Amino acid sequence: KRLFSSLCPLAMRSGSLASVRLCSPPTCSVMHRQGLVDTAIEHLMIRKDFHSAFDTCEKGLDSLAASDAQDETCSRYGDLKEALCIVGIQALAELNQWQDVFPWVLQHYGETEKIPAKIMQLCILLYTKVAEQSAMQESVRSWLRCFSNMSQSGFSSVAELYILHVLLPLDQTAEAEELLEDEVGQVAFTEDQRQTALTIMKSHGAKAEPLSHPNTQPDPVEAEMVFKPQGSLARRLNAIMKLLYRGLSMASIIVSSHSLRRVVMLLFLLYLILVRMDPALPFAYPWILRLYGLFQQMRNAMFGPYYRVFS
Repeated sequence: KRLFSSLCPLAMRSGSLASVRLCSPPTCSVMHRQGLVDTAIEHLMIRKDFHSAFDTCEKGLDSLAASDAQDETCSRYGDLKEALCIVGIQALAELNQWQDVFPWVLQHYGETEKIPAKIMQLCILLYTKVAEQSAMQESVRSWLRCFSNMSQSGFSSVAELYILHVLLPLDQTAEAEELLEDEVGQVAFTEDQRQTALTIMKSHGAKAEPLSHPNTQPDPVEAEMVFKPQGSLARRLNAIMKLLYRGLSMASIIVSSHSLRRVVMLLFLLYLILVRMDPALPFAYPWILRLYGLFQQMRNAMFGPYYRVFS
């Protein structure tokens, strides 16, 4: 299953694949890691070599893990790590190894609460694409409850995706309403957005309620039609009438098609003889003979025996 086409727009909007911000002049190690990001993108988007793209991301992440504590405090460290993880996620998706995506991300970040908002959005969309959003429910719930994540720019987008693509498809409307009413909803949404979301959830619940209580009693008319016995004679007559109807329909179609072709040919010959040429000319004789033959065929079809219709 190809998933890159649906995940690529989010990654490109995030800006992590396009550039990595530097908080100071780049050193040799930073330039090397930036080159790994560019190489991984080239393998992924140009060469379509997804194994090489993922291996390059692993190499870059291992290099970042071996850096000192001073580098980890700089924003370039987080941007490089985020960019490598985004490319690695899409490479795994192209390799149809989507079940390994979130464990792999968690392996490099250690805790769910430390994962950036852009990567959480990408994981939600990926697991929604394969209809396995339940695997992300607990992780996204704990991520949204973390107070430090509420200051991220993509916090509201994660909350929106969690409600629309995880809770509602799983019919978890009670948790969605609770999320909108507590601190998460207050931070992530405005009052108008919260009211709109509540309206959507109410309509979703109204649609799901009739499906949960289907009408098991058959309609009296349908029951009478189902259980009404039919004798063997009635069934035979019904089959004979159907065959007769089909035969007459096919015959009428054939007759009408033949008659239509003859009428068109007759009109065309009349047009040629009366408008485009002089009937007194010698080369008009074959056309006149052909017109006479068509008249005879039409007369036989209309007034002669039925076998002449197909001659």
